[in-house]
Amino acid sequence: MKIYNTLTRCKEDFVPLNPEQVTIYICGPTVYNFIHIGNARPMVVFDTLRKYMKYRGYNVKYVQNFTDVDDKIINRAKEEGISALEVSEKYIKEYFDDADALLVARADVHPKVSEHIAEIINFVQTLIDKGYAYEADGDVYFSTRKFTTYGKLSKQNIDDLEAGARIAIGEVKLDPLDFALWKAQKTDDEIAWDSPWGKGRPGWHIECSAMAKKHLGETIDIHAGGEDLQFPHHENEIAQSECCNDKTFARYWMHNGFITIDKEKMSKSKGNFFTVRDIRKKYTGVEIRFFLLSGHYRGPIDFSEDHMEQARAGLERITNCRDDLLFTVGNGADGEMTQEEADVVKKFDDYRQAFITAMDDDLNTADGITAIFELVTEINTAIRGGASKAFAEAALGALKELADVISILPDKEDEGVSEEVEALIAERQAARAEKNFARADEIRDQLKAMGITLKDTPQGVQIIKD
Repeated sequence: MKIYNTLTRCKEDFVPLNPEQVTIYICGPTVYNFIHIGNARPMVVFDTLRKYMKYRGYNVKYVQNFTDVDDKIINRAKEEGISALEVSEKYIKEYFDDADALLVARADVHPKVSEHIAEIINFVQTLIDKGYAYEADGDVYFSTRKFTTYGKLSKQNIDDLEAGARIAIGEVKLDPLDFALWKAQKTDDEIAWDSPWGKGRPGWHIECSAMAKKHLGETIDIHAGGEDLQFPHHENEIAQSECCNDKTFARYWMHNGFITIDKEKMSKSKGNFFTVRDIRKKYTGVEIRFFLLSGHYRGPIDFSEDHMEQARAGLERITNCRDDLLFTVGNGADGEMTQEEADVVKKFDDYRQAFITAMDDDLNTADGITAIFELVTEINTAIRGGASKAFAEAALGALKELADVISILPDKEDEGVSEEVEALIAERQAARAEKNFARADEIRDQLKAMGITLKDTPQGVQIIKD
């Protein structure tokens, strides 16, 4: 498998540090509101990375944090009249509601900043002891210039950074490029913990370094997140982690591209800001997931009504194939496959290999989905005139194997129909047998109005719920 490493700006063969276990750390959301479509992209992309690596035989430990201590959370707490931790717990629950709808699996660990204060304080103290950080009026800052390779991830030149750097009002850092590791408590009602430098709370960047170290070790295989996190967040993580541990922090860096809304940047002021919860009012979570995987993760992707409808239609093509196979498994011919069917089954390996080739090439889900579409076309052609149960079972297995890797084909619920519907279907079949096609068509229209579509196949009538 090859991965595009943001650090080196090229595709590299993926070789885990420990063949027994791949370690992946994903920067999670700051939990003060519902997640938006931009938050959903890294959730879905790197969930897919994890699932694909497991499919390829890797043992994966996957960590995705929650930032539950932050200025935005503190401000939301004041607005809602509750504590900061109550705000974060509320929106963590909402996060999981959306994540479940998107078929994003739980991480092995979902660490929270508030539960790792001791580790963060120890991390900061180590940086102070080694001369990479300093305390000033209860704040602690990292001395950026002491990390001589600062800017290596984002390819930023420190001289250019210096020209644009400013010291904000209230900050007492020695250099405009320095960043906060620990922030002193400003007001008595602000969330804070005791520390060697007085009451305060962690800065944003330090949390991920401390939590990654605790749960995955001093060096991890893959660190990933949105493109916007390259600088300063991930750049600062590298600086503080490598100064603290004297080791490479992350061996591969992966970043997903931005999402635009009708080709414009998403912005509340423009009125084009969409939460996943809003989008789910019209589209299913699986349709949103399919849309997010329809383009290569590193490129930009445009969210629009047209693109969502295209995603819905594409996903429907796959689910219809699944449903037809399920029907054939229950109603197809018994016995062994025909030679023609067996020849088609042999071709399934070609589609599987095309899928693997695409996904091995820097997680190219767009081409992976194309391989699934080609498999669907092959299957649809094979079962058009009827098929054996044995063939349908083999085809269903091949389709689900690939679709399940990227979680775009959830199990179909066993949907029965009412006695009224069953009676109408039986009456229609009788009308067709008596060549009373006018009555048969009338019943078909009646069922259609009830949300039931009938599909006449060589194996019998297939019932499809709209």
